[in-house]
Amino acid sequence: MLLNSQEQFSAMNIQENISLKPFNTFGIDKKARFFIQATSENDILQALEKAKELNLPLIILGGGSNILLTKDLNAIVLKIEINGIQLVKETDEEVFVEVGAGENWHEFVLHCIKNEWAGVENLSLIPGTVGASPMQNIGAYGIEIKEVFHCLKAINRITGREEIFFWEDCRFGYRESVFKNDLKDQYIITKVEFKLKKKPTFHTEYGAIAHTLEEMNITELSIKSISDAVIKIRQSKLPDPKVIGNAGSFFKNPTISVDRFEKIKSNYPMVPGFPNDEGVKIPAAWLIEQSGWKGKTFGKIGVHKLQPLVLVNYGGGDGKEIAELSKQIQASIEEKFGILLHAEVNFL
Repeated sequence: MLLNSQEQFSAMNIQENISLKPFNTFGIDKKARFFIQATSENDILQALEKAKELNLPLIILGGGSNILLTKDLNAIVLKIEINGIQLVKETDEEVFVEVGAGENWHEFVLHCIKNEWAGVENLSLIPGTVGASPMQNIGAYGIEIKEVFHCLKAINRITGREEIFFWEDCRFGYRESVFKNDLKDQYIITKVEFKLKKKPTFHTEYGAIAHTLEEMNITELSIKSISDAVIKIRQSKLPDPKVIGNAGSFFKNPTISVDRFEKIKSNYPMVPGFPNDEGVKIPAAWLIEQSGWKGKTFGKIGVHKLQPLVLVNYGGGDGKEIAELSKQIQASIEEKFGILLHAEVNFL
């Protein structure tokens, strides 16, 4: 039996003219014309049909931790809440775990630690959902998702069919994947499968992990101790979005040529740099601080006092104001260092 329009809306639990303030970590109060919470693939298919019927864009929302709302959205906002963690395959050395795209990322990490599945402990306390993790190729403290990713399932927006993408299909880069580039807005990720290790390889060389472990008097390494250290570091440097609105790191760390790095170093001998295959990566936080933005406030928004990579909403700030602040920061760094910072946050 075909559902009429109102019945279909009811079946999908669609809401109209709803504030998105509770659904984005910046705490920006903008409205969505329609809002749907999808707990199944069928909900997604119905939402795609409804968007086509109403001739409205369909905007996908996960944890809301990587977006900046600059206006009300004349669209259907689809919040992915497909949950579940399932062990699908196991070998002597590895486990393959399929996770619903709507699962909270940090809760998934804690689940892995509890089950002694190694590989994601360095990614503790990253905000957002599992579905966003391969799209962004999230990373922290020397580890990126591409190192534990096996495959994902996604629904093609045009055909409505489920397709499987393996590691090589995703074309992972630094905070990049094919879903942010060639296939942007063409698929909706529903499940992600990870390949995790039974015997951990510990990564303590990045950031302050080793020093923090020493402070915590940890003498025997474990994935839990590394997770605890990462959580401690992040909590000491990054504001809690429940207290101060933010989306974590606002800008990507830029990679520049070796020649440009040496030129900057001649003027700033203490500049930090991390060589990679493309040149030298410079922390965006350092560039922002050197340009005088750290701790600056502008009415209800500003740059965090401890971590200049984080732009904040102190309460009642507007997304357009934060967007304008980000552009001013970009312009000043390009003028001072000849480096263009790219936003990690998506503007809507």
